[in-house]
Amino acid sequence: MRDLFSKLQRAIETLQAIDKDTALEILNIDNVDFPMLLGYANKLRVKTQGSGVRICTITNAKSGACSEDCAFCAQSAHSKIKGEIYPMRNSEAIAKTYAETPKDAFCFGVVTSGEGLNDIDIDVLIEAMKRRGVLHTPKNNDECGETGRMQYAPTNERLPDWSASLGIITDEQLLKLKNAGMARYHHNIETAKNFYPQICTTHSWDLRADMAKRVKKIGLELCCGGILGVGESKEQRVELAMELAEIGSDIIPLNFLIALEGTKLENLLPMKPLDILKIVAMFRFTNPNADIKVAGGRVHLRELQSMMFFAGANSIISGGLLTTPNCSTENDMKLINDLELEVCK
Repeated sequence: MRDLFSKLQRAIETLQAIDKDTALEILNIDNVDFPMLLGYANKLRVKTQGSGVRICTITNAKSGACSEDCAFCAQSAHSKIKGEIYPMRNSEAIAKTYAETPKDAFCFGVVTSGEGLNDIDIDVLIEAMKRRGVLHTPKNNDECGETGRMQYAPTNERLPDWSASLGIITDEQLLKLKNAGMARYHHNIETAKNFYPQICTTHSWDLRADMAKRVKKIGLELCCGGILGVGESKEQRVELAMELAEIGSDIIPLNFLIALEGTKLENLLPMKPLDILKIVAMFRFTNPNADIKVAGGRVHLRELQSMMFFAGANSIISGGLLTTPNCSTENDMKLINDLELEVCK
């Protein structure tokens, strides 16, 4: 273990990513040495990301009936789950959700099901983005100008960034979103390339990776990560981390499978809290300058939630997810305050 910690110390000093063998050592570290790992991971987090924590929220703007066969997803038409299905929400509904986002949120993400969006739906989202401001309920019809409509009053406070997860879209659509004020685009590669066929067969890993690279080329921040605990090996977890480093993901959301009855992975056991934390630390050291975000499935950490920051995470998705449980923003704020961490706005 002394050799491992020497490598981690050098990584902190040089801000250079660790190699595959060292990454695998982190995943295999004995639990008795685990607290020391947290110390090193936390130092690297603070050095590259500062002491602040980013809180992100998401909204489901188009739900269900997805033609893709992702094995973990409840919104896939291939699953046996009869979830809620609805088309793209209108711009006013999306803008209203944005305006009601907790004031401490750093980013607001619009998520849609399906392979991608058409130009009409892209324009709906752009129209919602134009309504930046605080939701203002008019006192009378004269004030709102049209019965039943709401206005969005301007504010001097920093508003959450707009982000989107819309599937595979064109360069032209990406550019329209960027020009409208979109800050970042989310598109996971999900898992290591050599394990991907076990997770999805309706489109390739290369297609997903190409989408991620096009986001970078357009000039948007790339939010690209994956899902762990879907049957992959430790070596494949390391491969995923290395592939994300090669792509150059700016934000790496780490999801941990919540096995839902009716999906292909319904019989998989939940990941253990310490294994999740070791994964977080491994991603911090393989992608030292990236925003490491603990996203879906962090409920598996149970009483060890606070340790995710010491393991190297510097952001979380808070509040409602798409089809799985998560922690409330109120409880997250209590956790962050108890740790005496700052919230980045």
